[in-house]
Amino acid sequence: MPPAGTQKVDERHKVMQHTTPQDKLVLGIPKGSLQQSTLDLFAQAGYNIHVPSRSYFPTIDDDQMSGVMFRAQEMSRYVEEGIVDLGLTGYDWIRENDSDVVEITELVYSKVSAKPAQWVLAVPEEGGVTKVEQLEGGIVATELMNVTKKYFAEKGVNVKVEFSWGATEVKARLLDGIVDVTETGSSLRANKLRVIDTLMWSTPRLIANKQAMEIDWKREKIENISLLLQGAIAARAKSGLKMNVSRDNLDAVMKILPSEKSPTVSHLADEKYVALEVIIEEHTERDLIPQLRAAGASGIISYPLSKVIP
Repeated sequence: MPPAGTQKVDERHKVMQHTTPQDKLVLGIPKGSLQQSTLDLFAQAGYNIHVPSRSYFPTIDDDQMSGVMFRAQEMSRYVEEGIVDLGLTGYDWIRENDSDVVEITELVYSKVSAKPAQWVLAVPEEGGVTKVEQLEGGIVATELMNVTKKYFAEKGVNVKVEFSWGATEVKARLLDGIVDVTETGSSLRANKLRVIDTLMWSTPRLIANKQAMEIDWKREKIENISLLLQGAIAARAKSGLKMNVSRDNLDAVMKILPSEKSPTVSHLADEKYVALEVIIEEHTERDLIPQLRAAGASGIISYPLSKVIP
């Protein structure tokens, strides 16, 4: 019987030796904090991806595709090297790795919110540091080593940048400051840290290998996947509305609907009525529906959308 952990090591070795077959588009899926939101996004776009337990190789219900899982921090390097053809990672890690890849599209989705992630320079609230120059000669911990070193070099501030393996917020009081990522700022506030500068903003990106983009069918496949993913994201902010309206009330109902939206109007068996269907911004739905009902609309149906393709 192989020793414990051998299967995981062997699979990792298989990933590193992988070469892209001409009949498969190899998709890199970020393992970790973006994993579930990525799987959910692909499912909404029409791709069902199953991740077996303790495996780096998810299955995809598309005979032209195969999958490999990497940490988001590594993804851009493996896309550049051609280990995978297409992958999702943050703009921050593309910058950190200085990767030469094709950025297909920005995909604003996240485990916490739709806001971009923010890499900030933070120091303890109780300290006297309020600007970057006061860190001269100090030590700063971060996972984003290369970007942080470049930042301080451009500022002309001499600091020692140390790699942080995690729990970076805790280290701010052991050193002089940290560069860490935040989406809501709640962790920084909980640890009583003050942000004194922002290094960069980051959103997830769909990136491709340059050589893969030169293969016609792979380029077309990648562009189609990008279209469907963007459509899935666009749909999350919208809702569909259906309703019946008497012709006598049609003008009043039409005035309530957003002026930039042109609803579909269908004739009904009862010539005194028509059916309206329109796509609206989801956040307006709770105000519109009561107004539509008061204006004479009936049988109002609200439904979620899977994809909105412009």
